[in-house]
Amino acid sequence: MRTSTRRSRRMAAIAAVAAMTAGLLAGCSKDSNDGSSDSNGGGGGKTQLTIGTFGVFGYKEAGLYDEYMKLHPNISIKENVTTRTDVYWPKTLTRLQAGSGTDDIQAIEVGNITEAVQTQADKFVDLGKDVDKSQWLPWKTAQATTKDGKTIGLGTDIGPMAICYRKDLFAKAGLETDRTKLAAQWKGDWSKYVAVGKDYMKKAPSGTKFVDSASSVYNAALGGESQRYYDKDGNVIWDKSTGVKKSWNAAMEVATSNMSAKLKQFDPTWDQGFAKGSFATVACPAWMIGYIEQKSGDSGKGKWDVAAAPTAANWGGSFIGVPVAGKHQKEAVALAKWLTAPEQQAKVFAKQASFPSTPAAYPNLKPAADTTAYFSDAPITQIFGDSAKTIPVQYFGTKDQPIGTAITDVGILQVEQKGKTPAQGWDAAKAEIKDVLGQ
Repeated sequence: MRTSTRRSRRMAAIAAVAAMTAGLLAGCSKDSNDGSSDSNGGGGGKTQLTIGTFGVFGYKEAGLYDEYMKLHPNISIKENVTTRTDVYWPKTLTRLQAGSGTDDIQAIEVGNITEAVQTQADKFVDLGKDVDKSQWLPWKTAQATTKDGKTIGLGTDIGPMAICYRKDLFAKAGLETDRTKLAAQWKGDWSKYVAVGKDYMKKAPSGTKFVDSASSVYNAALGGESQRYYDKDGNVIWDKSTGVKKSWNAAMEVATSNMSAKLKQFDPTWDQGFAKGSFATVACPAWMIGYIEQKSGDSGKGKWDVAAAPTAANWGGSFIGVPVAGKHQKEAVALAKWLTAPEQQAKVFAKQASFPSTPAAYPNLKPAADTTAYFSDAPITQIFGDSAKTIPVQYFGTKDQPIGTAITDVGILQVEQKGKTPAQGWDAAKAEIKDVLGQ
């Protein structure tokens, strides 16, 4: 698998703040030389179930393994964790294809779910036969379901989108600061968000920009489009995609203006931008809340607020599946169902803000008191929950990540940081994508 530089940085950053409230993704392997670790070993004649994850899923941290083992004294659980996403999925694929060496439960990141559905479906148990699929958001379940109706993974977390903004900077620029009224100004169209940015820059406080980067706007806008880089039949359509074109155009409005701080997300300079208050807004999926709180520090407390994004969008999320090669399929299915039930997803959210993919959990979600205070008492769970319920079904392909990286790290960067025209940036991205696709 070709792992994008942007995604690797994002995953590394996520892992670094998982102990706070960045509800984040993760991965796994069993080899002692791949950065993995074991926990909760078995013994005493018990059935030992192994769970392969990448990064921090929060199950251990929220005490779910201990709780399940108390409820099922005949079960012991061992979690095999690796933080290296470039190691986790390729090794998982090798083991799935070999029909041996897999964990009883394997995590699957959203960027890999299409490959799993299209090429590895026969290697996973059909979990749709054992659960009430209506528990999950329809678009989430659709991502893990084959054309003939086989569901190979149960949804864990998701990344519904909002706009996090510095209300103190908005006030200094003479703009609306009320989150509801502000959201109404840009509702339905990212170009309206860009228009607010143009107004901000007219009286922007010294040393500040409206947004962190044009790529940030592109990714956020694309996260709300049903048509991305592939169609539902797996055909590459990136250069004809209406979603890509709309998102590119919004990003170009940012890249060709003076409203961007021109920072690369998850680079050290981006982190410093939070601490310095260098930009007034950032598109923030639910898991970024904790990241902002950590990187902005005391200087941002009570100054950040959260408003609904222009469109409902998603960035991130994972699944867990049960390989047919596992030794304890029945027990593994039962554990997978329990871990992804609304009650358990709510417990993980309370620990690390991983936003649930099960709407039944939303009424009982309680973010940490200090997080709520940090973001000006914004109704975080309501904002993210409302977004989650209306995100469209999106189709991903096996080269989704490298295509996206070519557009952001080559195409958009050429325009934003090197002064190229939008047409030149598009051509640069196109050339890179042809290389990715082997054309």
